[in-house]
Amino acid sequence: MTAMSSIGFIGLGAMGWPMAARLVAAGHKLIVEDASQERAQAFAADIGATAAETPTDVARGADILITMLPTSAIVAQVMGGDAGACAALRPGTIVIEMSSGIPAETQRIAEAVRQAGGSLIDAPVSGGVPRARTGELTIMAGGPLEIIDRVEPVLRCMGTSILRTGDIGSAHAMKALNNLASAAGLLATVEVLLIGKKFGLDPALMVDVLNVSTGMNNSTQKKLKQFILSRKFSSGFGLDLMVKDLTIATGLAEEMELEAPFSALCQKMWKSAAELCGPGHDHTEIARLSEKLAGLELG
Repeated sequence: MTAMSSIGFIGLGAMGWPMAARLVAAGHKLIVEDASQERAQAFAADIGATAAETPTDVARGADILITMLPTSAIVAQVMGGDAGACAALRPGTIVIEMSSGIPAETQRIAEAVRQAGGSLIDAPVSGGVPRARTGELTIMAGGPLEIIDRVEPVLRCMGTSILRTGDIGSAHAMKALNNLASAAGLLATVEVLLIGKKFGLDPALMVDVLNVSTGMNNSTQKKLKQFILSRKFSSGFGLDLMVKDLTIATGLAEEMELEAPFSALCQKMWKSAAELCGPGHDHTEIARLSEKLAGLELG
């Protein structure tokens, strides 16, 4: 696959918009579709693409079809049915499923794509909105190596690290497990700051110390000062989406009958935070739950 391949892109959310924009900047012809037709039309006008009205319309004109959607259920809906993409896939079309999905559901969708004459790989991303804008995402890729190799030039328009994880569904498993590790680190570090502040330490100073010590992690580097201590809570990744990913990760442990008590507690606390904050909040607002339990506010 080379520049100027015709690519269908479904899902122009906080991550999908900048990812699709990177493809346009690399010279690819894009056909875009979103649940909001106004958003698809705005992308077409602002970035340069053709806006389609249905997933079928996208598939009909695409050599490669990318989905970047909130859940596996939505991906299945977009791909299936009379107006779904599978109904109009060209023979040999490669579907790149870049959402954060449930591995077993991804495998079922891949089979539907195969029966429609195409191939599917799962290729979720890590890095957030800032790295989506710069094209520096980490992309995990699961599926046949020859298919991944064929679309690697397209993936490299959006990410700098392409990591092959194994069979179809393995990348979605890895993405959920990555987010479990990230979520646990953020939750633990927020509690560390609350303990320190209660003792009399300055939270911003604590972050500086952690960042040059063994307590450093992604949250100390990129979230605590930027979104929690600043009270902006605007990282661009939803709290409800994090809970979804943690539920996928802990579900994998349950399916394999593996005891993972810390992971289960982490998922439970994030779910409680989502219930406390309500829908539509940023994932960095997990701090609000810890603050409520501590009776103390950071920032």
